[in-house]
Formats: sequence, structure tokens, C-alpha cells
Amino acid sequence: MQTTFDKFINNDVKEKEIFNKEYSDFVLSEFVLEKMEQENLSIRSLAQKAGVSTAIIQKIRSKDAENINYKTFSNVLHTLGYRISIEKI
Repeated sequence: MQTTFDKFINNDVKEKEIFNKEYSDFVLSEFVLEKMEQENLSIRSLAQKAGVSTAIIQKIRSKDAENINYKTFSNVLHTLGYRISIEKI
């Protein structure tokens, strides 16, 4: 039995690419939101500790992190106690 995803997205390469990009943005945003909540960090305090503007943190939280560079995002994650790891898939 085909799921709705299979029917409408999986068979359309362009739609699948859009979905994958948006899902990645969502996952990163949710990860940062969850860690901020666990650490009881406000946007302002995380921005200050990471050495970035509050606008950057707001963009990450709102899933609008498209134009945030690797170093900036890496600094935010490092402040939360994480690092980015790249592996071949």
C-alpha cells in the first residue's frame, strides 16, 4: 500500500528535493529549540554566548536559517555543547 508521501512526493524528484531541504531545516530548528529549552537559554543569552546576533538565533528558531553560514551555525551548536560531524553516506 502506498502512503500519501509515496504517492505525491516520492515519485516527483523535484518535490522530493524540496521536502528533503525543508525537513532538514525543520530538524535543525527543532534540535536547537529543544536544547535551548533543556539548558533554559533565552535567544539573547544563547546569542551572547555564541557571539552572534539575536537575529541569527531567531532565524534558526523560525526555520529560516538558509543564509546562515557553517561557522555561525557551528558556533551556536558548540555553545549548546554539540559539534557538527560530516560523514559519507
